[in-house]
Amino acid sequence: DDTNFPTDRYLVESVAASRGLEIRWITPEPITSVTGDLLATVIGPRTAVVVLSHVDYRSATILDLAGLTAQIHDTGAVAVWDLCHSVGALPIDLDAAGADFAVGCTYKYLNAGPGAPAFLYVAARHIEAVQQPITGWWSAADLFAMAGDYQAAPTINKMLSGTPNILGITAVDEGISMIAEAGIGAIRDKAIALTELAVELADSWLPGMALASPRDCALRGAHISLQCTDAREITEALIARQVIPDFRHPDMIRLGLSPLTTSYEEVWTAMSALREITEGESGQRTSTIEP
Repeated sequence: DDTNFPTDRYLVESVAASRGLEIRWITPEPITSVTGDLLATVIGPRTAVVVLSHVDYRSATILDLAGLTAQIHDTGAVAVWDLCHSVGALPIDLDAAGADFAVGCTYKYLNAGPGAPAFLYVAARHIEAVQQPITGWWSAADLFAMAGDYQAAPTINKMLSGTPNILGITAVDEGISMIAEAGIGAIRDKAIALTELAVELADSWLPGMALASPRDCALRGAHISLQCTDAREITEALIARQVIPDFRHPDMIRLGLSPLTTSYEEVWTAMSALREITEGESGQRTSTIEP
């Protein structure tokens, strides 16, 4: 989709250009995001690969991982899923969904921090056939043989390349340990509660802003987005108050509510700051919720 995260789109363009392939783009609505009906308009017997994000990075809409994957497989294509905005925030079972490949970051909901390494998933049925395009000694069958000819490892290790970032991996190990201790079910429950609170406060306190995320919590990830014409200026004003959202072009303010590190009080404080900023601009005050 042409609204996918820029890295995904840029990489698709680069691979297509190097292989002489054609890209078919779809333009989803922000909240409904990519649906089966929309996908059906562009895929067919000549489709090789479909690249989608499990959770829309703007609206937090959760895509139908299993359903869309099955639809992609019906055309003979493979599915590559971006899990950056879902891994660590909601339960994911790639094997059960029949996914082929997946990628994701670890610095967000996996708690490893900026600069932490990414991860790659390859379905077991593809391991034998898949090739690592950037071969390195860490992907060799016997990395200490220093052999003259490259022989790929027979496992997922074949997808490695060079020596890993040990400090980054240590941070990932610690971050994922916290998720294992808390339990992904409890994390998902808190993500729903945090976003429900933010939506309720937005509805009551911010009449000039539109919710750009699903109202149904079952369809929403661990963030919400609000739309308004002066989103960039409001984002900058929030940052000046030490409330750090994301501005998403052209008119969205995204509030990331990482369940393990965000409290309900912090959501209240952030939404209060947002209300004060918007009231300063409009001079209005509308509220049905008392602190």
